[in-house]
Amino acid sequence: MFEVQDIRLDPESRRVWKGGDEVAMSRKEFDLLAALISRAGDVVTREELMRDVWKTSFWTSSKTIDVHLGWVRRKLGDDSRRPHLITTLRGRGLRFEVAVPERHGALS
Repeated sequence: MFEVQDIRLDPESRRVWKGGDEVAMSRKEFDLLAALISRAGDVVTREELMRDVWKTSFWTSSKTIDVHLGWVRRKLGDDSRRPHLITTLRGRGLRFEVAVPERHGALS
């Protein structure tokens, strides 16, 4: 079981919860979230995600990860403009944050 911020993921049962509520995920959404949350705090490259989630070493589409990531963020309530769960590090990859990132100014 992985528990980071208010997200819990059980790899055995392939279930996800946000707080006390279960969140339905497709197979790829679950695999993408699992690949990120299992390495919370570390940067996961897009190449690693393509290999681990899509089981390929070539790009099926440059938008494949972004589309699935958008669905995962929406289901978890993670605003892509001000993400607190999954952040994008341009040119490096994605990171599941172990704590809510600090922002300049007040959070709304």
